[in-house]
Amino acid sequence: MTFMAQLAAAWQRNESLVCVGLDPEPERLPAPLRGDADAIFGFCAAIVDATADLVCCFKPQIAHFAAVGAEDALTRLIAHIHDRHPGVPVILDAKRGDIGSTAMRYAQEAFDRHGADAVTVNPYLGRDSVQPFLDRAEKGVVLLCRTSNPGARDLQDLVLAGSGGQRLYQHVATTVARDWNANGNCLLVVGATCPQELADVRRLAGDMPLLVPGVGAQGGDVEAVVRHGKTAAGSGLLISSSRAILYAGSGNDFASAARDATRALRDAINRCR
Repeated sequence: MTFMAQLAAAWQRNESLVCVGLDPEPERLPAPLRGDADAIFGFCAAIVDATADLVCCFKPQIAHFAAVGAEDALTRLIAHIHDRHPGVPVILDAKRGDIGSTAMRYAQEAFDRHGADAVTVNPYLGRDSVQPFLDRAEKGVVLLCRTSNPGARDLQDLVLAGSGGQRLYQHVATTVARDWNANGNCLLVVGATCPQELADVRRLAGDMPLLVPGVGAQGGDVEAVVRHGKTAAGSGLLISSSRAILYAGSGNDFASAARDATRALRDAINRCR
């Protein structure tokens, strides 16, 4: 089953637009796991098992694994999700962007080595830098468009010369929707902290799914995200929360606390749909 088919089925089956980001930080792991040699895998797997019926996808962040030499834990975690919770897709948050054979190797890393169903990529080197990802028609390609960080405006909001006032992020949305999505496997990243830009991207990209980070710890407003970002069918969003879910509890109850936080976010989103 393709990434897009899995995503559509999970939206419906779990009545959820929630994407749980898996960003393990060793210093913040619950006390019961500290000192465990496989703590990162154990922590993330417990979060996954506690929340899988409440989400539309999971999004492990590769740097949080690679920085501590836990790439094997990442691969095992993705395999665990596929084995224990089939039908819940996995987006590898890697934000890859390079050219030629290097881009091809990055696609192999995400899809063949780690087994991800989708990957985040940076489109700002142009189409050839993302073509190896686009060619994997069964996989999802999640392209950065208007991100949630304060520095996004330094470049992404620039008005293009001779464009009649079009900003760079708007050009990205239009280009991806019009020219790069021949396989129907593209998504766009738009931050929850910029609701007007989210509305612009939805208008330009049609019903293309949007990955929206920035709710929870970053302070994005759920109601504004849903109002500006949902499709006419009331879906089309993957609303991502990481720290507010992962670290909702710090003791033996960390997984159940994460489940409670995930359910609360799912229900808040559904009340706005």
